[in-house]
Amino acid sequence: MTRSILIVDDDAVFASTLALSFERKGIQACVALNKEQALAAVGQQQFTDITLDLNLGEQSGLQLIAQLRSFQAQANLLVLTGYASIATTVQAIKLGADNYLAKPADSAAVLRALDDDANPNDFQPMSVSRLEWEHIQRVLNEHDGNVSATARALNMHRRTLQRKLAKRPVGR
Repeated sequence: MTRSILIVDDDAVFASTLALSFERKGIQACVALNKEQALAAVGQQQFTDITLDLNLGEQSGLQLIAQLRSFQAQANLLVLTGYASIATTVQAIKLGADNYLAKPADSAAVLRALDDDANPNDFQPMSVSRLEWEHIQRVLNEHDGNVSATARALNMHRRTLQRKLAKRPVGR
């Protein structure tokens, strides 16, 4: 069977970039931007691998794991997220994911994670600074880039938020 990957991610740019990278490596890739598209794809085609974003807009990717497994029990299922934590890693594995990978991740890292068995000892959570940056970016996105609304949502002074936003993203 030819290797084929279903990429379930609400970030269309990330998903299409990842799909293009896989296709350049000779791997068939299919993109689903939401739960409905993902379920339609697994109902129509067999995949060797599935990548699933933890946050699918307003939905949690964790809720989709069991449904994907019911259609594609043999597929390697990798949960990808920009908000990695030990608790969600354990929960994803318990629900049926084979492995878990923190974003940002390129196609090579995704393939390594899909090819390896889940190993909780390899988990490296993001630093607190990086988690803060990711959370701020997420809340800012939810408020359509409105800094004042984001500051209110974070219970933070607007100037403090502006200083944090002016800094470059920190490493893992």
